[in-house]
Amino acid sequence: MAQPKRIAVLGSTGSIGRQALDVIRQFPDRFEVAALAAGRNTALFAEQVAAVRPRYAWAAARDSALDSALDVSGAAWLPTEEMALAPDVDIVLVGTAGAAGLMPTLNALRLGRPVAIANKEVLVMAGHIVRAAMREGGGELRPVDSEHSAIWQCLWGEESHAVRRVLLTASGGAFRDYDPAALAAVTPEQALNHPTWNMGPKITIDSASLMNKGMETIEAMWLFDVPMEKVDVVLHRESIVHSLVEFSDGSVKAQLGVPDMRLPIQCALAYPERMPEPPMPLLDLAKLGSLHFGTPDTHRFPCLRIAMEAGRQGGTVPAVMAAADEIAVERFMAHDIPFTAIPAVIEAVLSQHQRVDDPDLETVLGVDAWARQAARSAAVGVST
Repeated sequence: MAQPKRIAVLGSTGSIGRQALDVIRQFPDRFEVAALAAGRNTALFAEQVAAVRPRYAWAAARDSALDSALDVSGAAWLPTEEMALAPDVDIVLVGTAGAAGLMPTLNALRLGRPVAIANKEVLVMAGHIVRAAMREGGGELRPVDSEHSAIWQCLWGEESHAVRRVLLTASGGAFRDYDPAALAAVTPEQALNHPTWNMGPKITIDSASLMNKGMETIEAMWLFDVPMEKVDVVLHRESIVHSLVEFSDGSVKAQLGVPDMRLPIQCALAYPERMPEPPMPLLDLAKLGSLHFGTPDTHRFPCLRIAMEAGRQGGTVPAVMAAADEIAVERFMAHDIPFTAIPAVIEAVLSQHQRVDDPDLETVLGVDAWARQAARSAAVGVST
């Protein structure tokens, strides 16, 4: 019997990380946890470290409970960029948000390791650098987002030149049925009430604004080596069809399943195999009855338009857009700006930026830092 794959789970206390640990526990003969990394949820992280006993651990914050768990587990304290290089790690699962996932991703790919990626910002801000790292080291990206996992699965066994379009499905988020006039008064608590998915706060707010879907179009461009002109978005309320690929002969493939992130996580960890047991309930189409599709409204939700335009412009523009969005979401969550000001803050920052084509890593990190600072002070009194 083959040895279990040793997984580094970065972002273990987040939604993706917790579900990844569920998958790993379901198949102890196939997977084991080699490393855990988290942010500031030290209480949960201490529980995870004590229960899983990884070889390596790291968190953005540390307290006495975590120190005790480290003593019990014997885990060595190791930063995430070094975890990705550790000799006893086979797969790096990047479930962190923001720029924190960039260096671990690059390090693993340059070493020739698979990266199961659930971090949008890494590819949005530095997709060309990530692809260069793949070519340099021979590593591979295995998408974990349900939409990109669906496209990936639809492309298994297909020739890239036969792809006419990739179609990302969007649930529409928490405010898909809201009157436009009501959007200015919505609260963070309302935005976090996603109709079909249970996700972390940042991605749930981005889903409500459709920024999440806009970033996914840029991710698709880099993951599947297709131009932005071949990437499109279709609304799909039920989140059963996770995405589709249209081929040159007019055939369309779709990947369907109940909305549960454990399946794409399992696909990414087990590839190229299919595991013998589903990690979630099976899809019953007869019981479901019908599926619905539509066109996204970029007037009500301009973040989708902003993100897709940033992807078309390329260079440093997507990095600036992603950084500004992260701060704008933080400001909305803190009740500093209304929901409708999120795109205004992003556009205000973009209007100040001079695009740099083909930026190196230092330039990408520099514009990321600049955009965050600009977004903190941008459009404080924006009208709604």
